[in-house]
Amino acid sequence: MGKSKVLVVGATGYIGKRIVKASLAHGHETYVLQRPEMGLDIDKLQMLLSFKEQGARLLEGSFSDHQSLVRAVKQVDVVICTMSGVHFRSHNILLQLELVDAIKEAGNIKRFLPSEFGINPARMAHALEPGRVTFDEKMTVRKAIEEAGIPFTYVSANCFAGYFVGNLSQMGTLLPSREQVCLYGDGNVKAIYVDEDDIATYAISTIDDPRTLNKTVYIRPPENIMSQRELVGIWEGLINKELQKLSISAEDLLVAMKGQDYAGQVGIGHFYHIFYEGCLTNFEVGEAEDEEEASKLYPDINYTRVQDYLRRYL
Repeated sequence: MGKSKVLVVGATGYIGKRIVKASLAHGHETYVLQRPEMGLDIDKLQMLLSFKEQGARLLEGSFSDHQSLVRAVKQVDVVICTMSGVHFRSHNILLQLELVDAIKEAGNIKRFLPSEFGINPARMAHALEPGRVTFDEKMTVRKAIEEAGIPFTYVSANCFAGYFVGNLSQMGTLLPSREQVCLYGDGNVKAIYVDEDDIATYAISTIDDPRTLNKTVYIRPPENIMSQRELVGIWEGLINKELQKLSISAEDLLVAMKGQDYAGQVGIGHFYHIFYEGCLTNFEVGEAEDEEEASKLYPDINYTRVQDYLRRYL
């Protein structure tokens, strides 16, 4: 099978840079959208130039110039959007809708992966406000994609390891404590932790796969499905020390949410759904016909286990 021509939009971001690396590693002709809006951001410029040195090609395109986006899209087969979903509100949703319009006009794209990579928004209609807004806006993008008849794959990657493993799923830090940890409830609700480089590898694997066409692909590495208490236990084993364990009830967590700014409220709401409701694991993949599980599709991918990920913090 011939390799695809892949355009990564948002390539300098947290997931985007990994998608570029994975695309090149898989032998795809890889393009990166270079936006004039970057201005004087020297870090982004140097990252773009480093992509070029690794073999990627830069394509100029601006969200304020629709035809420039169309021209860029016409040069590739696959578009992967990785613009940040952490602050996904209004501005980014408008940009993605502009991109959808450009893909529709170009008419040549065989697969589009929109900027998702987290919790599947189709399962989060019940989510708490204000965090529900992020899910609703992603569903707005999905609606536009499907109404335009654009072939797609939606990737649900669950908990990014950098934000949920290294800190033992503690809010307000990125490092694991050697003294104490706060458990959400009894700490026994299962979550799913995925290394960010593995997310990119699985995502790239889907783009030429007919089994993933117009489907949601869940990344659920089986050995990384575990409770917060199990996650903490792995860290305790690595440092040979038992941490002091505190606990916060769902009620107290939601009370604490009221005193936070918008981003804090969104984050706490998502933690509630993950660690109390179990929204990542309270269903079986395949209940719907338009779902696939990545580790079953690609069993040869040697994903990073939680224990190995935590070793870097020793």
